[in-house]
Amino acid sequence: MPDPQSNAVAPGMVRRINLQHYVVYFGFLAIFLFFAFTLKDSGFLTARNLSNIVLQTAPVTVMAIGLVFVLSAGEIDLSIGSIVAVSALSAAVAIANYGMVAGILAGLGAGLAIGFANGVLVAYVRLPSFLVTLATMGLFAGVARSLTNLRSIPVTDPVFTGFFGSGALFGIPSLIWWTVISVAIGHILFRETRFGAHVLATGDNSRAAGVSGIKVPRIKLGVLMLSGGLAAVAGLLYAGRLQAAKYTLGETDLMTVIAAVIVGGTLLNGGKGSVVGALVGSLMMGMLNNGLILMGLSVSDQMIVRGLIILAAVAVSLREKQR
Repeated sequence: MPDPQSNAVAPGMVRRINLQHYVVYFGFLAIFLFFAFTLKDSGFLTARNLSNIVLQTAPVTVMAIGLVFVLSAGEIDLSIGSIVAVSALSAAVAIANYGMVAGILAGLGAGLAIGFANGVLVAYVRLPSFLVTLATMGLFAGVARSLTNLRSIPVTDPVFTGFFGSGALFGIPSLIWWTVISVAIGHILFRETRFGAHVLATGDNSRAAGVSGIKVPRIKLGVLMLSGGLAAVAGLLYAGRLQAAKYTLGETDLMTVIAAVIVGGTLLNGGKGSVVGALVGSLMMGMLNNGLILMGLSVSDQMIVRGLIILAAVAVSLREKQR
């Protein structure tokens, strides 16, 4: 007679499902169902409205990918909003004077240069990234305002606006292509490369990472340059979609990007992150903003809701880090 315990699995052999890993997906589904039922007569479920949510969140998603790398390495970048404005304005001015290629190079160059400056100060001068990027956020917000004397610069190059904003390929809007490609590349870089592994090791324990041979300063420089470059891409997407650049671009995105990344499963203290989770978090924040607008809530009410979500996400993030 077979032993009834022969088929029993020893304790610890079963891999427990950590529900915290799926909070963002449950949250996304819950918010979607809530708005689907409460706003079913307000156009929330129309294809046009759902498509607009994805299009409007494309720049935020691109910035969120960069912030996943930064937070996973144990640092933070508060300057991404200012980089968006400076990059978009630099691109617009260069396009008007020298053409599209010069504009793209100017926009990307501005973002990478600011990211490099942040990275050098953090990685080699060893200043706290919070203070460094807080300072550069204010510095380049001022630069964006003075760059064109608070004027909006039109972007009329049809190739640029089509590629970065209003165009489509195989019937799919270019902004959706930018989202899909950015997330795919970011996910592979984060999960399948040595650089991604070194980023996580640095964020988990930078001293141990250094002892094991990882060039920690290079990793920190790399993630801050990556963040600056992706913020520059977001600036180009804004300029292409709006067909203009202004100093206010990206001004209110920092809070949304941080919320998307932390809600998506990236730990605030480093050592863990998720590019796909950041995408879902970005779409969640976009859907939340869209639904609250359709419900008639004011801008201040929307800010309160986003702030509460960030507080909840940070609490979960810190609790998981302490385990």
